[in-house]
Amino acid sequence: MKRILTVQDISCIGKCSLTVALPVLSAMGLETAVLPTMLLSAHTAFPGVFKRDLTEIILPVTKHWREQGIQFDSVSCGYLGSLGQVDLLAGLCREWKKEKAVIFVDPVMGDGGKLYSGFGMEYVGAMKKLCMEADVILPNLTEAAFLLDMDYSALPTKWEDWESLLVQLSKLNNGTVVLKGVGLREGRTIVLAYCAKTEKIVCCERELLPIKPSGTGDIFAAVCQGAITKGICLEEAIGLAMDFVLECICKTMEDKEGRWYGVNYEEAFPFLIEKMKR
Repeated sequence: MKRILTVQDISCIGKCSLTVALPVLSAMGLETAVLPTMLLSAHTAFPGVFKRDLTEIILPVTKHWREQGIQFDSVSCGYLGSLGQVDLLAGLCREWKKEKAVIFVDPVMGDGGKLYSGFGMEYVGAMKKLCMEADVILPNLTEAAFLLDMDYSALPTKWEDWESLLVQLSKLNNGTVVLKGVGLREGRTIVLAYCAKTEKIVCCERELLPIKPSGTGDIFAAVCQGAITKGICLEEAIGLAMDFVLECICKTMEDKEGRWYGVNYEEAFPFLIEKMKR
């Protein structure tokens, strides 16, 4: 069984980050270790959230792992709450990469053309350095624009321009880029990917559903990491991630007692488990 590590915050209520990544990766048949970067009483759509930065635990935890000879087949980094954590994880990812782990970075820092509250351009600079350590980066459109120092409003509208943008992004890590939320066709959601090694572009397209509940991006990243770690090719990994996210959203829309704050991934697990058998 492959051993995988996911590094991100834990929101105790809210169905996102570690609370979705851990069960999803486990359901895919992967031994899943966690390294929490921050503890939140609930995700930030709730008012008055209690937060506790966990930077101080990162080095003692990883030191103990090294003493025990624990290694990982792949490592993913999601939400990191501070500059110090980004710098710290860049160094750790460099070490894990030397041990042959495949490094995934979801550069969580903004959406809708803006950085999240509390993040500035210094954070963007640090995130670029972390992306340099990654084999696979998974930005959304906002994060891609900031990583390339370009205006969000100047993002491409033509296919040939998206190809150029993907190539530019791949130069950050000389690896693979998975770009989420590309809007080339109305009513459709598109993920574009580019592998610098093969110089191949992958395009996966699915129906765009009318809601986007919390946690779907974290689920997408987890399934991509899990599938690629298990040896599934890039195009099939992205397709599986998109299909499972769509199934989760459908279950959310069907659930008359659904919680407003998160996606109903729990009732979608039979779909994912069946897919993993094939």
